[in-house]
Amino acid sequence: MKLLEKEKARVLRKKGHSINQIVKEMKFSKASVSLWVRDIVLTKQQKKMLSERGRSTESVEKRRINRLFNENARRQKIIDEAKKDFYDISLEQLKLIGVILYLGEGAKTPRGMARLSNSDPLIIKIMMRFFREICDVPEHKFRGHIHTFAHVDINKTEMYWSKITGIPRGQFFKTYIKPSSASLQKRNTLPFGTFDVCICDTKLFLTIKGWIEKVKELIIR
Repeated sequence: MKLLEKEKARVLRKKGHSINQIVKEMKFSKASVSLWVRDIVLTKQQKKMLSERGRSTESVEKRRINRLFNENARRQKIIDEAKKDFYDISLEQLKLIGVILYLGEGAKTPRGMARLSNSDPLIIKIMMRFFREICDVPEHKFRGHIHTFAHVDINKTEMYWSKITGIPRGQFFKTYIKPSSASLQKRNTLPFGTFDVCICDTKLFLTIKGWIEKVKELIIR
């Protein structure tokens, strides 16, 4: 088998192929190809063609990089201009943001508990501001609940979400550990799992529900 591979590599080299081309086309190791063809001397014309091809490839790559750079610069310019539309977030705006986020991500079942679950730390941070500054939830009433995979470092995960929320780990429910049967991609995109912010308060739950219903009425009207 090795003799056949070696002969194929030598044939390609004699035709003027570069070592990298042979490796790519035939799926051989670069070390093996280099060893097999080291005694083959390319003609001046073959060397010239390889040199020109290399410069051409390099030029294409440079143009591609420049194109990406320019496109990213144009996109960033639009983003930077859009950011100028906001200078601050008032409490009234924070209230509306919190209500809308709860409408999309919060628990709706009437169990006397306000609860929102998400894997995005920014969403969790926004809702912690909403609960603290708008709903005036006392710190001792917050509870946290982590849903994560069996392969993760539980201690590190709990410390992470405690830092994000400001909720002491002593106020966390027992972390729910799922078997790591999900795809590797999903587990990698959720390195700290998902986090539930929980507040056992029927009045708060009903108040948020009332805000949601009013906001929906206003939007529809």
